[in-house]
Amino acid sequence: MKRRTFLLGTAATLAAGMMPLKAAETFTINAPMDPPEWALLERELLHAHTAACVTFFKRYFDQATGWLETTPRWGGDDGPDDAIENVNDWPHLYALGGDEIIRQMYTKAYEGHVQQYTEAKTTDVPIAKLGMYFKEFPAQFDWQHNGEGLTVFNLMPLGAPYSQRYRERVRRFAGFYMDEDPGAPNYDPKLKLIKSLMNGSRGPMLREATALDWTGDPIDVKDRFPSLGHGENDYKQMLAHFQDYGDVVGDHPLNLASTQLATNAYMLTHDQKYKDWVLGYCDAWAERARANGGIIPSKVGLDGKIGGPENKWYAGTYGWGFSPIVPMTGERQDRNRVPWCVGGFYNAYLLSRGDDKYLDVWRKTADKFDAAAKTVDGKLSAPTMYGDQGFYSFKPGRYNKNFLEIYALSMKPSDRARCEETDWYHFLEGKNPGYPVKALRAALVHMRKHMEEVDADTTSPDMRLADSALEFNPASIMALTQLIEGGLYLQHGSWARSSMSQGGTLLFTRLRYFDPDRRRAGLPPDVGVLVDSWSDDGLTATIVNISPSKPRSVIVQGGAYAEHQIVSVSDGKTANQVNAPQFPLRLEPGAGARLTIKMKRFANDPTLSFPWEGTVADLGNPPAQTAGGGHVD
Repeated sequence: MKRRTFLLGTAATLAAGMMPLKAAETFTINAPMDPPEWALLERELLHAHTAACVTFFKRYFDQATGWLETTPRWGGDDGPDDAIENVNDWPHLYALGGDEIIRQMYTKAYEGHVQQYTEAKTTDVPIAKLGMYFKEFPAQFDWQHNGEGLTVFNLMPLGAPYSQRYRERVRRFAGFYMDEDPGAPNYDPKLKLIKSLMNGSRGPMLREATALDWTGDPIDVKDRFPSLGHGENDYKQMLAHFQDYGDVVGDHPLNLASTQLATNAYMLTHDQKYKDWVLGYCDAWAERARANGGIIPSKVGLDGKIGGPENKWYAGTYGWGFSPIVPMTGERQDRNRVPWCVGGFYNAYLLSRGDDKYLDVWRKTADKFDAAAKTVDGKLSAPTMYGDQGFYSFKPGRYNKNFLEIYALSMKPSDRARCEETDWYHFLEGKNPGYPVKALRAALVHMRKHMEEVDADTTSPDMRLADSALEFNPASIMALTQLIEGGLYLQHGSWARSSMSQGGTLLFTRLRYFDPDRRRAGLPPDVGVLVDSWSDDGLTATIVNISPSKPRSVIVQGGAYAEHQIVSVSDGKTANQVNAPQFPLRLEPGAGARLTIKMKRFANDPTLSFPWEGTVADLGNPPAQTAGGGHVD
């Protein structure tokens, strides 16, 4: 086996957000490998995204400003969060190895989005009369919607961690929740609580919310918009949709999603205050769950009392007992969003280097709901809600929400036993060998169907709301995330029925890749990877260079944020000791091998730094250009 020394990086300054990385030896693969079908499909899927995303961007975004061509509105139906979600998954697509123009387009879309919704104002809704965004952030809204609106923003540093503009923004945004901005007193540092479900750059809402606050200004929707995302037929029904959404004062577990910001700020700056705040806020919620008999409460009063003035721990909008009336049917619908809070505990798990107590908060909550299971129509069924009447809304099976993700983090057999069965997990366990090809082909079909929808769309901007084209977004990266990175797809839309779909969650993967020749994130051209098994102390992955004429170099990293320490790498014949977060790999033309990678998971302080000494010049704030060198137009 040929080996040569490759210096991954040098000690860098804390101001640049760099962490010193240990040198590792280059692992060279020169054994010929016929191009596997899965590798050809991965490369084709990455390639196909370029034309599809360019077509989508030109169809729905102003090319000069980056503004979404829509009717801007405030509200829970079609507000600012929906607008930027039109480029969901594009930052992660780029970080996987997508074309440079992908990064340029989502960057332009985000900058345009900030300007567009800063200038967009309401006339009737008090929250946003001076601008839907203030200080480049939502003026005041809940963290289901705030989180969705940050899905793109939170993954942008994967591709450009040295952007000074991004660093300034994420510190400012985190400060809204750390009692650092006098104009946004969202956080009580003594009681460690966020004062309202509705919060943002203009502070918390400390009154009962109205249907108008949630719905947005009056609008004539009949015969104007081909469809409304929530099915309402007119503005009256839009108001009725939110008539039960008044209980917002006090802390709510959805606010745990705000830890996304401080976690990113920490991984960029390594300023201890961000880690301390995330862990402190999550610890406060863990204590509330303990004091509430093991269940995370959905209502905490301004005085820190669980249940608030009414002494109902299950109260609150989006709480355990939240089942509002659907105006179109007159029936109640369960809209409990408490399970989405676990993303905050995942952030704490990352920053604490795998402290299991943060996962245990949800386990104990799930235990209580699972223990209340009973037989319904001959099937064991667990409750999903709790109200004045006790547990209700029983669904067949065990209460298994979030265990797919918890198991991926913990690798505990007891967590695996509570997971629903998925094709991907079966593949990793050697039970579904056809999954990679099937999943990658399905992704290509998914993209084709979405592009057919774009081609068939005859609407003009005045006929579209922010979410009108959202479902046409061609990005299809779930299979790439699972197979290339051994990672969880959490950003928008669940990858399994019990999986959380909270927007804005960070990235949790076993591996990540960098192209040292082009000095950017992602796989280099022609390289495919298939993670085919995992365990508590490592994984196996096949890596191949399908180019018959060009060698390729790639840096393989343990985890999305270098949180996993790679101990060793072996091809079955030769083993290299690594003992570093990354190792460099050289693939000769047409060469490939199945590698066994041993690692200590969550052993390192997470970082967003590239595995070399970086500056703003490394994809910081460069001029927007197309892949061919021209400007985006």
